[in-house]
Amino acid sequence: MAKESTVQYICSECGHIESKWNGRCPECGSWNSFVEEKVSRKANGASADATVMDDSVRMLSDIPIESTMRISSGMDELDRVLGGGVMRPSSVLVGGEPGIGKSTIMIQMLSNLSSSASVLYVSGEESPSQVRMRSDRLALRTDSISVFCDTRLEALSEAIEKVRPGYIVIDSLQTLYSASLPSLAGSPNQVRACCMELSLLAKKIGAAVFFVGHVTKDGNIAGPKIVEHMVDTVLYFESAESGLRLLRASKNRFGSVDEIGLFTMDSDGLHGVKDPSSVFISRRTGNDIPSGIAFTPVVEGSRTFIVEIQALVVPAKGSMQRIYSDRIDGARVSRVAAILERHAGLVLSDQDIYVNVGGGMKLSEVSIELALALALYSSRMDVPISGQLAAFGELSLAGEVRPVSFSSRRMKALSDMGFKKVLTIDSKQCLETIPVNVKDIKSAIISAFSRNR
Repeated sequence: MAKESTVQYICSECGHIESKWNGRCPECGSWNSFVEEKVSRKANGASADATVMDDSVRMLSDIPIESTMRISSGMDELDRVLGGGVMRPSSVLVGGEPGIGKSTIMIQMLSNLSSSASVLYVSGEESPSQVRMRSDRLALRTDSISVFCDTRLEALSEAIEKVRPGYIVIDSLQTLYSASLPSLAGSPNQVRACCMELSLLAKKIGAAVFFVGHVTKDGNIAGPKIVEHMVDTVLYFESAESGLRLLRASKNRFGSVDEIGLFTMDSDGLHGVKDPSSVFISRRTGNDIPSGIAFTPVVEGSRTFIVEIQALVVPAKGSMQRIYSDRIDGARVSRVAAILERHAGLVLSDQDIYVNVGGGMKLSEVSIELALALALYSSRMDVPISGQLAAFGELSLAGEVRPVSFSSRRMKALSDMGFKKVLTIDSKQCLETIPVNVKDIKSAIISAFSRNR
């Protein structure tokens, strides 16, 4: 039957569809993000056949839950982020910068899972010999991993129906294309259609499918935002300055999004960090540390890390104050600086402020505000803080120190790391670590910088 071709415009940021080109997307507000797409429809208006996951109507209480639906990937850090292991069926989107280790962690996972079920590695960017060479370099079992190197959606769907693997890796999603769509591979229409088709097919056969996704220069996964809504889990691979790889979940239907996985990369592939408690702080000799440095505990899921906040305050080079901070939100740094100026009498309006976090970890907790304030004060006054002192707490605009969640876990982590004194509010002593109850920023500064530390 003859087909009619129509033109529509799709926002590359959110997937919103318009019949004509707009300079600004009315859905997400992005400028110049609409891309022209040709869509083929049958003359009678019927849509193309799509994969049906389950067309039966059943009571929810009658749906069985099998104990084998979740299985360990063989990598503890990956299991932690996924919520305890790989779920079947499910769909997972993994994004990250080029060379960070997305393909490496995926093929390592498949090698571990191949002992329990058949696995399929779909490569749209590497030839079969390249995949084999990388597997041999990582000392993986190659006789248990099936490889399929074709980017056609129809051929891939046919191969999956024939092999019916338990675990599938698509590397990468942006290389797939469907012949039924006239647009190029990687276009918003192709990415959306291929992701939906393979996600439904994986759920139909009871498999777990992992999509490796490219990222834009802003660090977001390339393609329409609707792809992240289609899948069950969205993982982001980040690179820290210390050489660590950080794996986070921005969405997880089967677990928490608060967990973080830590990996190191060597010639044998990616390996989980066994002792992450002190990985973000520098080892120094002596009691005192350089001015502008403060320590604070942060909670990520079920684990607590001790991080080092670094601040540098120097006279402004121009007439306006400038704040440089990419690991802590610049608005938070500006707010803490204003609190110090108003309630501690510290003049910062004529100073440029540089803020960093040791190890390259990004911090978003409100509990870091007290330690950030102490680091700024230490740098401005050029007075160091004791290396055995830490602080945590939220700062109100009135200069008060407010309590934060998981204070007992934070105290336990500080005690294990040998900190003797902690500035906080309403916290109990933990072993040798003594909490100092501070009510506001003034009392915190007096306690932190008094001679009898």
